[in-house]
Amino acid sequence: MFERLDRLPDDPILGLMAAFRADSDPHKVDLGVGVYRDARGETPILECVRQGEHALIERQATKSYVAPAGNPAFNQAMERLVFGATHPVLSAGRVKTIQGTGGCGALRLGAELIRAASPECIVHVSTPTWQNHVPLLSGCGLKLERYPYYDGATHSIQLSAMLAQLERLPPGACVLLHASCHNPTGADLSETDWREVLDLIKRRQLLPFIDMAYQGLGVGVDADAAAIRLFAAELPELLVAVSCSKNFGLYRERTGALHVVTERPQVAEAALSQEVRIARSLYSMPPDHGAAIVSEVLAGEALRSLWLRELTGMRERISTLRHELVRQFAVACPGQDFSFIARQRGLFSFLGITVEQVRRLRTEHHIYMTDDSRMNVAGLRADNIGYFVECAARVLARAN
Repeated sequence: MFERLDRLPDDPILGLMAAFRADSDPHKVDLGVGVYRDARGETPILECVRQGEHALIERQATKSYVAPAGNPAFNQAMERLVFGATHPVLSAGRVKTIQGTGGCGALRLGAELIRAASPECIVHVSTPTWQNHVPLLSGCGLKLERYPYYDGATHSIQLSAMLAQLERLPPGACVLLHASCHNPTGADLSETDWREVLDLIKRRQLLPFIDMAYQGLGVGVDADAAAIRLFAAELPELLVAVSCSKNFGLYRERTGALHVVTERPQVAEAALSQEVRIARSLYSMPPDHGAAIVSEVLAGEALRSLWLRELTGMRERISTLRHELVRQFAVACPGQDFSFIARQRGLFSFLGITVEQVRRLRTEHHIYMTDDSRMNVAGLRADNIGYFVECAARVLARAN
C-alpha cells in the first residue's frame, strides 16, 4: 500500500528551520521561524509561566483526561481576555468556547464547524496570508478564495480593493481576518478601516472568522482585540481563533481556543455540541498543561500583572528593533525607503525584496527568511542587526 506514496516537498518554513540548523556558519541569522526571541537570541520561558507552572504542579493530583471542550477555567479566562470581562456577549451567553490544540487546532475546529453548518461555504483569505491558513482551512474540504490586502510595491494595505472584492461576495460567505500583527506583512487595519470592513460585513451578511495569534504584541492586550470586541457587539455571528503560543511563550504546549459567537444562547449551545463532536473525532481530548498554566497566570493579580509586564517588554523590544532597522537602512541604503518597517506591528515584516535576493542572502550571507521576504524582526539583536543590514544593502546594490 505505502509503496504508492510519493515523497512530498518539505513545508517551506519547516524546511527553512532544518537548513538553518544544518548551517555551521557562525554568522548565520534566523529570521524565518515565527517565534519570539530575546536579546540573547533565545525563546525564553516567561517568569509568570514558570511560577504558574510550579504552583500548578505542586497542587495537581491527577493527570486524568479533561473533557473534549477542554479546561473550563481556561476557556472562561480566554473569553474575558479576548472580549473583555464586561462585554455584553458574555453576559448574554452568546459566546461558547472550546479549547484547541494551539491556534492551528482552533482554526481547524472553526473550519470544521463551518463545513458542518454550510458545506458549500467559501472562505476568503487575504493576499498574502499565513501559509498554513490554506491547508488548515481547506483540509476539511472547504473551498478557499482570495481577496487583495497588501501591496508589496507601496508597502501599504489595499483597502479599497479589499472592500470592492468583499462587496461582491454572496451572503453567508466567510472572510478570514487577522485581528492584529498581520502575518506575514505586519500591516494592520486602522480603527477607521475596521469600521468600514464591519459595515460591509453587516450589509453583505458575511461571516467573519478572526485569527488572533499575537494579542498584546501589537499595541496592547485590549487594543489588539478591539476589532473582535467591536464585531462581537454589532454582529449576530463571529468565529475567533486564538493562540497562546507567542504571548505566553507556550509554543510546544499547543494552547489555543476557538470562540463561537451566535445570535442566541441556544444556538451557541448547539454550536458547542457540534464542536465537541468534531474534537472527539479528531483527537478526542485536548492537552491540559498549557491551558492550566494560562488559567493560573490569569487567575490572580500578581501573576497576571507579571505577565502584562513581560508582554510589554517583548512588545517594546520588537518596536525598538523596528525603529533601529529603519535608522540603519537609511544609512546603508540612502536611496530606498524602509520607513514602513517602523509602522508595522508584531513579529513580521515584508522586506519587499525578490525571491532571488532572499536566496542570495541565504546562500552568500547565511541569513534565513521565507522566499516571500517575510522576516521575523525578533530574530535580530544588537550583535547581528548591523550584519543583516550590511548584507541586505549589498544584495540590493547588486540588483541595482
